[in-house]
Amino acid sequence: MTKAARMSVWLEDSAVRAPRTRRSEQPSGLDRDRITEATVKLLDAEGLAKFSMRRLASELGVTAMSVYWYVDTKDDLLELALDRVFAELTVPAPEAVDAGDWREQLRGLAATYRAVIVRHPWISPQMGNYLNIGPNSLLFSRAVQRVVAATGLSLTRQRGAIASVFQFVYGYGTIEGHFRRRCAEAGLSQDDYFREAMAAFRVPEEMAEDFRQAEEMVAAVEGGQTVEEMRDADFQVALDLLVAGIEALVAAEGPAPS
Repeated sequence: MTKAARMSVWLEDSAVRAPRTRRSEQPSGLDRDRITEATVKLLDAEGLAKFSMRRLASELGVTAMSVYWYVDTKDDLLELALDRVFAELTVPAPEAVDAGDWREQLRGLAATYRAVIVRHPWISPQMGNYLNIGPNSLLFSRAVQRVVAATGLSLTRQRGAIASVFQFVYGYGTIEGHFRRRCAEAGLSQDDYFREAMAAFRVPEEMAEDFRQAEEMVAAVEGGQTVEEMRDADFQVALDLLVAGIEALVAAEGPAPS
């Protein structure tokens, strides 16, 4: 008989079940919350490639088998860690969404989403591996959907609006987070890393005119503007363009039928 494909820890009894041992047999001082918190800290410090249940157990000071009393698989634990990180998102309450301006609220949700992806670079590939239906993820999704619904767009275009904004933020934050980690691993600030990389790079002569903007970026950094400031400015321009595009769709559709 073929084993059913794993869907999500949140769709299985293991998401809420008690440990498989009697209380007297449970590893001392260990519980699922502590294990999940330690997982997040370890992933932040060392990245996804180096993570293992054995490494986590060593960090907790227990055996790997002790961890398995609380989670069935490594995938379950990574999914729990992902939703734990989503608790850091700043999410407006439904009544605040209903009373506010969708443009500013959309910008706020985009900003908090970007910040979490940058702060925890390991979550980018994980979001594509799991269904993202944990409680904290659902709270964020609900806020996004309510904000975009407030634009008055039809349901079909609401989906496209959500995709345009949050897939953009996902990509932007992923690249930014990986760049920050690369700088940290090199022992350099973002600005110093950028200077060294650009000093070593030579634009092919036939492309010189097309890459003039790169020269302007180098001059800006040399003049005191930071890489982070330039990145923030670019993010805001891109987000403004997306908001303007949504406004244009709203105007084209006209008022929603009463």
